[in-house]
Amino acid sequence: MKSGALGKITSGVEIANISSHGIWLLSENQELFLSYDDFPWFKDVTIQQILNVKEPTPGHFYWPDLDVDLSMESIEHPERFPLKARAMDRGQKSEVRKR
Repeated sequence: MKSGALGKITSGVEIANISSHGIWLLSENQELFLSYDDFPWFKDVTIQQILNVKEPTPGHFYWPDLDVDLSMESIEHPERFPLKARAMDRGQKSEVRKR
């Protein structure tokens, strides 16, 4: 008996791994690495906050619990985006600084 062809993957975006260096994001058939050096707002948050990621449009990722929006281009080429937020304690405003 032969199985039919598999259908289109509909899982969308997911977090494949979380380590002490960063997180791995899977979207379509592409794996993206977000280092804590380039994306510091993911470093000191809960796993649940990281896992709650949406892809409202292709190549646009949103973490609603963290209010973080990232494009695929900014993940693949963080050096092209010299401003980044510095994580702050709750109740304080986040600070944007040039790298």
